Amino acid sequence: MLKFISFGSGSSGNCYYLGTATDGLFVDIGVGLRTLKKYARDYGISLNSVQRILITHDHADHIKSVGAFSHDYNVPVYATEKVHAGIEINYCVQRKLLKELKLFLEPRTTVRLGDFLVTPFLVPHDANENVGYKIEVEGVVFVIITDAGSVTEEMKGFIGEANYLVIEANHDVEMLQDGPYPQYLKERIISPNGHLSNKECGQVLAENMTERLKHVWLCHLSEENNHPELARKTVDAILRSYGIIPGKDIQLEVLKRKMPSEVYELE
Repeated sequence: MLKFISFGSGSSGNCYYLGTATDGLFVDIGVGLRTLKKYARDYGISLNSVQRILITHDHADHIKSVGAFSHDYNVPVYATEKVHAGIEINYCVQRKLLKELKLFLEPRTTVRLGDFLVTPFLVPHDANENVGYKIEVEGVVFVIITDAGSVTEEMKGFIGEANYLVIEANHDVEMLQDGPYPQYLKERIISPNGHLSNKECGQVLAENMTERLKHVWLCHLSEENNHPELARKTVDAILRSYGIIPGKDIQLEVLKRKMPSEVYELE
């Protein structure tokens, strides 16, 4: 049985937990370490069971606590060479990774890490490098795609393989255009290396999901340029226009920015 929890999803901090009966990992640690410890206690998770960390990219909201957690719990951190280089120079990571705990992944290369088969793949974003992850446990395929400015053919292929999918629905285009952000920031967000809108998310899901997809979580919603119900309704409407009925054909949920999710059992 594979368990999934989101401990935060958004620009305030991102952290996702996957665990089996004998193994566990985090994807990103951008929430505060004290907060993470509290959440783990609340959910009855021993942080000593977390045996590795996977990092998507080097922005602060994904890596803020990675050095402190890695050091305190002696946990290796896996990322691509370019992502590790970005972590090393990011001033928000006050505790740098120990050399012996810094391990490297290659995009498109599958590795076994304990109970997990892990495949990183490239995702367009304005970071040193950004990857999504396909994580497989006993035939169950979990895919995470966050901070994606656009969708590549490779990403579409991984969406098609997923049983469970975490995917970005960052903003509503109209809210962004009418909102308070300066123009340069609006342009960055909607660029091919920025963030996926609700409509782009819904479209790529509708066009690439297969019958094997059971559950989708929308992640990394903007606090200023989106709303959870708006994101859900927008994606829901697009899926329905393709004859895909959320609640019947798939489960569709929105991950909270600053609060942990429930514990999901993936089978």
